[in-house]
Formats: sequence, structure tokens, C-alpha cells
Amino acid sequence: MADLKEFAEQLVNLTVKEVNELADILKEEYGIEPAAAAVAVAGPASGGGDGEGAGEEKSSFDVILKAPGGSKLAVVKLVKELTGLGLKEAKEVVDGAPKAVKEGVAKDEAEALKKQLEEAGAEVELK
Repeated sequence: MADLKEFAEQLVNLTVKEVNELADILKEEYGIEPAAAAVAVAGPASGGGDGEGAGEEKSSFDVILKAPGGSKLAVVKLVKELTGLGLKEAKEVVDGAPKAVKEGVAKDEAEALKKQLEEAGAEVELK
């Protein structure tokens, strides 16, 4: 049991780069698609936040791309750079707006991502 708790703690504390590397390993070595891995890793951490602890300051945020704006290509390139996704996957995120670009990130990182995306012309919100 202690090993599973330790493993869960390690997963929760992964950096974005490490999550992307993990997704690549899962895809290449085990045939698990990165989208499924991202949902499995991000799902428990981002769920159940609605209405709970209304008096507490929120510690993790989702960066939601509401619309790509006029510079769609620049936004696709930026999403690719910020997330580590391939060009096709980044384009799917932008085309699928409104869609989460990153989930469960710290407030400072979320605001920085929002600023970068808005500078590229995108419409973004933090949840």
C-alpha cells in the first residue's frame, strides 16, 4: 500500500516535460495512446473541484483555449511548443476549441500560458 501511495505522489509531482516523456514511453513501449494517458494522469487530479472549498484559494488551474483568434497558425505553433504535442495534435486542440491546453497547473504557470496565448491572438480563460 505504501508503495502505491509513493507512486501516486510521484505521478502528481511530475513536470510537464516528464509527463510528455511518460506519454511517449507508454505509446512506444506499451501501445497506450498519449491522449488516453493524459486523461488517466490528469483525470483524478482535476476532478471534484466544483463547489468544494469555496473559501479556499484555488491551487491548480486549467488553461482553456476558447478560440484561436485571427492568427490560428501562430496559436497552433505556440500550443505545440507549450504542450510538447506534435503539430497534428496541437492543431486538433486549436480546432477543437474550446478545449483545455493544460490542466492542473499552478496559478503562475497558468497566467503565463494565458498571456503567451493571448499575445499570439487566442482567446483564453482560466478555470
